[in-house]
Amino acid sequence: MPTKAKKIRRSRPTSHRLPKAPSGGVELLLIQTVEYLGNQGDVVRVKPGYATNYLIPQGLATIATDHHKRMVEKHRAKLEAIERARQAHLKAFADKIGKQSVTIEANATDDGHLYGSVGAQEIAAALKKVDIAVAPDQVKLEGPLKELGLYTVRIHVASGIDGELKVWVVPTVGSEEGK
Repeated sequence: MPTKAKKIRRSRPTSHRLPKAPSGGVELLLIQTVEYLGNQGDVVRVKPGYATNYLIPQGLATIATDHHKRMVEKHRAKLEAIERARQAHLKAFADKIGKQSVTIEANATDDGHLYGSVGAQEIAAALKKVDIAVAPDQVKLEGPLKELGLYTVRIHVASGIDGELKVWVVPTVGSEEGK
């Protein structure tokens, strides 16, 4: 005679349940500044999925309890000093980018039109060669560069902080004969 398997009832742990804010959503205290959401120490309301899947696991926010709010109020001056230092560092990085120029070689016609185009990937790779690390999504182009010349490209460093980079697009040097 076959035995009946007992059904195991699984319940969600109560630690994953987030307290609801009075106006809906979840109330969180930001541990770090999150672009387009708020600054470090701010209490924000977000959707539960955004809180449980991104903000809390990444260590960007915690549940806004009264205890956490009091701690932030106590240490607000220290947090502001840390944020000012971070902003100063990011502005110095943007200034470093502004003083830099990069040259990108590309195949072009005699008229100066490129056969392909120069995009964010190529600009980020050129910056990496001069020991400036930026992600391709930080390079803000109005469109791909399709002609030879000098371009000013905006590099987004952080919220409200951008650097301007000079990009020279030059024709590829042909292979020299006699080598």
